[in-house]
Amino acid sequence: MRILIIHEVHKVLEDLLRGKGHSVDSLMQLSRDEILSILPKYDGLIVRSALKVDKEIIDAGNKLKFIGRLGAGMEGIDADYATEHNIVLYNAPEGNRSAVGEQSVGMLLSLFNNLNRADKEVRNGVWKREANRGEEIQGKTVAIIGFGNMGSAFAEKISGFGAKVIAYDKYKKNYGNEFVEEVSLQEVFNNADILSLHTPLQDDTFHMVGKEFLKSFKKEITLINTSRGQVVNTPDLVECLNSGIVKGACLDVIEYEGMSFEAVMNNEDKEVFDFLKKSDKVILSPHIAGWTHQSNERMASVLAQKILLNTEYCELKTE
Repeated sequence: MRILIIHEVHKVLEDLLRGKGHSVDSLMQLSRDEILSILPKYDGLIVRSALKVDKEIIDAGNKLKFIGRLGAGMEGIDADYATEHNIVLYNAPEGNRSAVGEQSVGMLLSLFNNLNRADKEVRNGVWKREANRGEEIQGKTVAIIGFGNMGSAFAEKISGFGAKVIAYDKYKKNYGNEFVEEVSLQEVFNNADILSLHTPLQDDTFHMVGKEFLKSFKKEITLINTSRGQVVNTPDLVECLNSGIVKGACLDVIEYEGMSFEAVMNNEDKEVFDFLKKSDKVILSPHIAGWTHQSNERMASVLAQKILLNTEYCELKTE
């Protein structure tokens, strides 16, 4: 096959594909028009998140056998239209699950122990111990919504802190194990001290976490979101932070991100975003959960293996 890679990826991806005899062109910084003009020559397309793979792109790629997404989320690809055109879709959530789990724990520890604030204070010669007294994870109930690769990795890591870990996933059953107890959504509302979101962005999760959702919790909660920003209604979250319904928030993602996740877009909710930036109740990072050196290589390897495995299977089937 002739394969086009249009975003920067770890070289292991190209090496593995070329090692099996495929032709790989890595062409960075192409405009959308340039991609449309050359795509008819290719059997495979590999993207990150900056390109919206819509009907126009899929129609231009009239030879495409597959589209590979180096990452987990597939919301930037018109999956239904691609499937109608017999294009196989691949992603690589297995490659960054551990990194996402680690960052979720890290952000929570930073928030609970006031580390960001305390670090700034000490650097400025301010030594406040009582004002920075922290919270422990041990003894709390950690609830996970969405128990796929990311949610299960977080459960494994947070369970070592002596917390009770529960999870709800509307699309799965019988996934409870030594790290997590499978529960209903109502049990999440009744018992959670900490809520970690690990859902994809789709119609039923867009603004899933809003005012009414957050008011359903019996206890004040700490929210962690490393999934997608638009899963949370941000003005509602700020309102709940101000009222005390939400004690704190760890946000690696916010709904004001651009599609490529490379920057925060100009938005009408500047006042809301300004609150998040200034609040000691909030820890922010620029969509880097899963963005480690190790996960970069691992995702590339996983994606290549999936492509090669399916290619070899199709060849055997044809023979």
